[in-house]
Amino acid sequence: MSESPTTSLKTPQEARRRTDRLLDRRASLVAESRRVAERAAETQAYLAIAEQVGTALEQLSAELFQQFLNVVQQKLTLALQEILEQPIALKADSDFKRGSATVDFYIERDGKREDILRGQGGSVTNILSVGLRLFALTTLDEKEHRRFLVLDEQDCWLKPELVPRFVKMIRDAGQALGFQILMISHHDVGMFRKYADKIYELRHDATGTVVATEVPLAAPHPDVE
Repeated sequence: MSESPTTSLKTPQEARRRTDRLLDRRASLVAESRRVAERAAETQAYLAIAEQVGTALEQLSAELFQQFLNVVQQKLTLALQEILEQPIALKADSDFKRGSATVDFYIERDGKREDILRGQGGSVTNILSVGLRLFALTTLDEKEHRRFLVLDEQDCWLKPELVPRFVKMIRDAGQALGFQILMISHHDVGMFRKYADKIYELRHDATGTVVATEVPLAAPHPDVE
């Protein structure tokens, strides 16, 4: 025969202790219930404004992206004008939806739209591709990505007389942004003496072996006239 709850209690003190434990348990459950109710209320309040918050964040992201794009347009327009000595400007049509941006770059000359890849497309893209890569690399985490950029024949479409200005732009941008830049070119080494920190000329010797020779620099670095 099983023992009833009342007969299992030996003394009034034991009954009091059991009652106290039950009261403590009840208080704990009530407190937990209140916490759950509060979290549920907070969740409901967040859900009520989630769409508005999402819209506000997307609008803020779009505004920040446009500010960044404006800086890109201004800086690269100056680079184009200083190197090519032409009244042209870099422009961009942009769109920002659901956290994703699309950009269509073009050149504006005398108020008219001009395709980057036509006309002087080669020299223009030489300049713009360097600038855009530098801007893109600045957004990377320096702890994971070293600020080092290799440019392989990036001056290939530029007229020889424009190369020193181009090299100056690269040097100035690298110093301003903290980049180490290695530039490979088939142009005469004399075009790089004013602005390079080091120059190496690669040639084949009589045996066909490639030999690297360090080229003396011009000192100091004067500005291009």
